[in-house]
Amino acid sequence: MSSHLSGGRLNVAALHDYARKELIDMFDGGAKTIVWDEGLIGPVSLIAPYNLLKEHEVNQMFSLSEGSISSAASRKIIFLTRALPKMMDSIAEHVHSEEQKNHRREYQIIFVPRKTTLCETRLKNRGVYGNVKGAIHEWACDFFPLENDVISMEQPLAFKELLIDEDPTCIYSAAQGLSTLQDVFGPIGKVSCQGKAAKHVFDLLKRIKLEKGAPEKMTGIDHLVILDRSIDLLSPVATQLTYEGLIDELIGINHTKITLPSEKFNNGEDPGKKTIILNSSEDLFSDIRDKNFSAVGDALRKRAKTIAAEYEARHGQTMQQMRQFVARLPQMNLIKQSLAVHTTIAEMIKEITDSFPFMDSLLVEQEFMNGIDTDKIHPFIEDQIGQQVDIIKVLRLICIQSITNSGLKQKVLDYYKKEIIHVYGFEHILSLTHLEKAGLIRVQQSARPFTVLRKTLRLVVQDGSESNPTDMSYVHSVYAPLTTRLVQHLIYKPGGWRAIQDVLNSLPGPTVMEEPFCDIQTLDSSKVVVVFFVGGCTMAEISALRFLVQQEEAPVELVVATTAIINGNNFTRNLMEVLNQK
Repeated sequence: MSSHLSGGRLNVAALHDYARKELIDMFDGGAKTIVWDEGLIGPVSLIAPYNLLKEHEVNQMFSLSEGSISSAASRKIIFLTRALPKMMDSIAEHVHSEEQKNHRREYQIIFVPRKTTLCETRLKNRGVYGNVKGAIHEWACDFFPLENDVISMEQPLAFKELLIDEDPTCIYSAAQGLSTLQDVFGPIGKVSCQGKAAKHVFDLLKRIKLEKGAPEKMTGIDHLVILDRSIDLLSPVATQLTYEGLIDELIGINHTKITLPSEKFNNGEDPGKKTIILNSSEDLFSDIRDKNFSAVGDALRKRAKTIAAEYEARHGQTMQQMRQFVARLPQMNLIKQSLAVHTTIAEMIKEITDSFPFMDSLLVEQEFMNGIDTDKIHPFIEDQIGQQVDIIKVLRLICIQSITNSGLKQKVLDYYKKEIIHVYGFEHILSLTHLEKAGLIRVQQSARPFTVLRKTLRLVVQDGSESNPTDMSYVHSVYAPLTTRLVQHLIYKPGGWRAIQDVLNSLPGPTVMEEPFCDIQTLDSSKVVVVFFVGGCTMAEISALRFLVQQEEAPVELVVATTAIINGNNFTRNLMEVLNQK
């Protein structure tokens, strides 16, 4: 069901339906077997779940990494894959294996989002191109809808590929995806962007527009804002403190789903796994997802009291009232189930957030954000290394110290490097090199831009309310993401970005300010703004933007687009050579 994607002028469900039709149209009639690139199973399930594939005569599914295709598989084999050379090698091995068994098969390859010459050449070199020639298709699905206000390319390695591998493929995919948004929703009126990668995406989008021409619709996206992840490296490594942000940090959300031990929900009777879908189709989750975690307990208790009161009120009701109660019973039972699930999840999270290691680490983070003890070797980080805690936690803290101090003194950086290599192993030299190359760790120069940014953009807000917030800084308790502050200034503040030109000059990369892109008819009712993050964004940033729209009086409908949803753990891990070898 995609009902949670509907609503608003920018109807994300239309993008979902557009992508679904494109995929299904590639499936010919007759029984078929899909052999998956495992990296696509999660994203594709957002568009075409298994029950839909079954309706279109997909009777079996295998993974490309499996040794062989079952002899009982359909004659028609569809390989659904990303354009990666290693996937072409797997396809070739399967085809050769089937030939050796004398299995007569018809093969089709569907590339997501598009094929490359390199992959076609690889298939030729492996001697299987003739088997698939004429049956190679592209499913140009660059954005997967997650929510009615969030779409993602589901490319978690995009930042690493850009900064470390210097592979610009995601820039091309992003520009193509934004062009598809215009095809579905109408033209983009104006564009603003900050950062090198953001400018590259915009330049390529302009080139695509010259080739394709502008969409014919008169209404569409009023303003596209493209932000390079490199302009704000603090937000992805800082600990998120919203409910959904903490679920992602501590449990891990994959394509809107989390997996937890079943015994947490059924008194230990079932030792298996329980998969829970997290999206706005669930009323309770929609209500609490963006709250600071400290306010979630009260919200759950309040909802439980309301349901209990409704059950109690049935005593002594008239027949008419009783009929109304019975009609509401299924909905009330759903809310009860929902309450049980989220109470369990919240208890699991609270157990961690109440622990001394979590609290101590968070306190050091917040001290760094306030500019306290950022200039020296920090005893807490020293202690964490000595205790051999998870290296991801250590590196995140060092990154936060480096970013908030606009770089580390050479002797401080050298000391941290020496200790990490001594305790965790020399192989982490590459991890540290990658973090330096990406800008998360660096040697301090004479300028101290973060101190200026903290003051001019009010990145740190003290004494803000977590339960009844008046500022977006509640998402990290004290810190407002720099990216979302930029959106606030651009969309809501007088003068837009021109009023903070000095701030933008201190950020990496070029700036584009409200450059006209297509002729568009602006509606008085509300403006549609798409904020696109190149390199990923966090749940906390999404919550901050939602809060911004709710707080401000100007009617704006805001949709977040991103290369991926990231958190501090997967963002750091993806940059580490040792943990990222394939």
